[in-house]
Amino acid sequence: MDLRTIKTFQTIVKYGSFQRAAEELKYAQSTVTTQIKNLESALGVTLLERGKNLQLTEAGKLLNEKGDLLLKGFENLQSAMEDLVNGESGIIRIGVMEPTASFRFPQILPPFKKKFPKIQLSIQIHSVKILSEMVKKDEVDLAICTAPEQALGTIFEPLFTEEVALLTPDSHYLSEKETICLKDLENEQLLATSSFCPFRKNLEKQLIEAGINPNYGIEVSNMLALKHFVQTDFGIAVVPVIAITPLLEGTVIKPIMDFDKGLTVGIMRNEERSYQGKAMEYLLELLHQGLKKPVNSLTE
Repeated sequence: MDLRTIKTFQTIVKYGSFQRAAEELKYAQSTVTTQIKNLESALGVTLLERGKNLQLTEAGKLLNEKGDLLLKGFENLQSAMEDLVNGESGIIRIGVMEPTASFRFPQILPPFKKKFPKIQLSIQIHSVKILSEMVKKDEVDLAICTAPEQALGTIFEPLFTEEVALLTPDSHYLSEKETICLKDLENEQLLATSSFCPFRKNLEKQLIEAGINPNYGIEVSNMLALKHFVQTDFGIAVVPVIAITPLLEGTVIKPIMDFDKGLTVGIMRNEERSYQGKAMEYLLELLHQGLKKPVNSLTE
């Protein structure tokens, strides 16, 4: 059934004449007649009682009543398809690791949602290990994280370095020390994130290179919860500065002078994927602008 014939049918009903409908639609009258015959044949009913005055059958009344819904639905579908083709609707799936997911990424999104309100965003917060697999399997369109250990099948574009520092309770003797070095962490009870966390791995690497065997007390899988364990005096922690700012009452933040650097965070994408469409292009532009901007640096 051609939806144009429903429009023709409604025009006939509106003007009460095949001829007037043909003039309005700029069709030949024979075209209008053929369209209605084909419509009645497709539906298996008579829609119009022909005569001096056209009369709607019960089937005709029903179609006239429901026709607007059909045409409106089709118009909405056409509009949605156009938006999808133009990259102005659909879904963008983004993977993000902490602390970027909580402290940086939300501030980037408002201008995107304002410009592309029809785009649905799906945000998945996971470790870099899981995000790497999701990118490879095309379960997310891109991920914001540190560089994966196994880069095969992905492209990583660095954007910024996440600064880290030592967080202690204000009752801990290191909180009074003017200068903190890695050696000061020897034999200290360190609060740590899970073993696959890139921040923990980076810390372990630097401690071992400094000849220090890490001494872990409590392992907390959620990085954002570490500051609360420090506050309650369960230990000290080396954590991203952005995740502990503003400081909780009773805690002190100290830069580690010989800590080489924090971890580089960037955009990880599937090397076989193309990234087209106005919405995706604008999102990438915002990520480049927003994530490169310094936030809460101890060195500023």
